[in-house]
Amino acid sequence: MSVLTPSRPAVAAHGWVRAFVTVLAGLVAMGVVAALGLWAAGAADLPDNAFPRVVAATVVTAVGGTIELSGDAGVLADPDAGLTVIPLSVTLTGALVLAAGFLRPLRHRAVAGAGELAGWAARIAVLWLAALLGLSFTARQSFSLSLDELGQDVLADIGDLFGISPEVGFTTDVVSSVLFGLLWLAGVLVLALLVSRGAPLPGRLLRFQESVRPAAYAMVALLLAYVVLGVVIGVIVAATRGHPAETFAAMLLGLPNLVWLALTIGLGATWDGRVDGPFGLPMPHALDEVLRGGEVSELNLSTLSEHDGRVWWLIAVDAVLLLAAAFVMARRSPARIRPWQHAVHMAVALALTVLTICLLARTSAHYGLSILGIGELGGDLAGELLLRPHIWPAIGLALLWGLVTGFLGALLARPLRHRGEVAERGEG
Repeated sequence: MSVLTPSRPAVAAHGWVRAFVTVLAGLVAMGVVAALGLWAAGAADLPDNAFPRVVAATVVTAVGGTIELSGDAGVLADPDAGLTVIPLSVTLTGALVLAAGFLRPLRHRAVAGAGELAGWAARIAVLWLAALLGLSFTARQSFSLSLDELGQDVLADIGDLFGISPEVGFTTDVVSSVLFGLLWLAGVLVLALLVSRGAPLPGRLLRFQESVRPAAYAMVALLLAYVVLGVVIGVIVAATRGHPAETFAAMLLGLPNLVWLALTIGLGATWDGRVDGPFGLPMPHALDEVLRGGEVSELNLSTLSEHDGRVWWLIAVDAVLLLAAAFVMARRSPARIRPWQHAVHMAVALALTVLTICLLARTSAHYGLSILGIGELGGDLAGELLLRPHIWPAIGLALLWGLVTGFLGALLARPLRHRGEVAERGEG
C-alpha cells in the first residue's frame, strides 16, 4: 500500500481531462493568433465564408503540416502554384502553451519514471492527433477568380471568348500533416523537459541534465529575447510609420521568421532570396529592397548595408544577447564545469539552434497562370517569394560564435556562479 498510495495523485494529475485542457488551450491560442494576424492582413474579406478554413490551414502549417494549392482554369489555361512557409508566430504560441500545460502537473517533483512521463505525453498525443485530423479535413477551400476584378482587361476578353473561369483552392495533405504535427508535438514536449529546471527526469537521464539543460534553457531564452525585441520594434514601427494593419499582420503571423532571420544574419550568415509580383515584406523595408529584383539575390550584412547602414548593429545585438545567454548557461551549470566545456556546450547548442532556424524560416511561394501557352502572366496573376539559407556556412559561424561567447560568459559568471542543484543533489 505504501507504494501505491503516492501514485494516485500523479495519476489524477495526468488524467485525460487535464490532457484535454492542455490540447484545447494550445489550439485556442494558436487559432486566436492566426485569426488576428489574418484579419489584420485582410483575409476576413475572403468570399464563401472561407476565413475559418484559412485559419485552420494556418494552424496546420504552423505545426509542420502541408497545404497543397490547386487550380482549374479550363483546357486553355494552366495554373501553377506552390507554398512552403511556416507562420512561426503561431508556432511559437502553440509551443509555449502546450509546454506549460505539459509541465504543470510535473512541478515539485525530483524524479519521474519513464512510464509515467510516456503515459502523460501519450494522452496529449492522442488528443492532439484527433485535433490534427479535424483541422486537416477543415482546411480546404476553393475560390473563383474574376479577371475583370484583377484589372486584366485583355485576359478578361479572352476568358469571355473561350469560357475560361480560373479557380484556385487549397487542401491539406492529411497524412503528412498528421505525421509532422505529431513530430512537432514530440519535439515541443522533449524541449520542455530539457528547458525546465523543475521538471523531473527519469533516473537514467539525470546525468545528462548538467550539460543539456543549461544550454537548452539559454537557447530558448535567446530566441524569446529576439521575439520580445521584435515586438518592441514592431509596435514602434506601427505607431510612427503608418500601415499598422500590415505591421501587426506580420507580427502575429511571422515575427519570429524575421527576428530569427536577423539573428543568423548578424552572425554573418547568407540567405538567397527573391520577391517578385504582389508579394511584399511589411518590415523591414531594406529586406524588401534587396530581394525585389529580377534574379535571386544574396541577403547578408553587406547587401543589406547598401540600403540601410543600421544593419551593422545586428552584430552588436547578437554579441550582447549571445554573451548574456552564455552567462545564463554558466550560472545554471555546476561550478565544476570548466570554461572550455561551457564554450563547447554553447557552440553545439547555438549550431543546433541556427540549424533549426534555417529549416523553419526557409520560405517558398509561387503562383502563376498561363493562357494559350504563352507562359505565366504577370501582374496580379503571377508572383514568387523565395528565401533559403546557406546552411553549412551558417552552422560554422554559429560554432565559432558559440565558442567565443561561451568561454567569455563562463569567465563572467565564475565570480557569481554557485554549485547548482545538480551538483548539490549528486553530493547529497
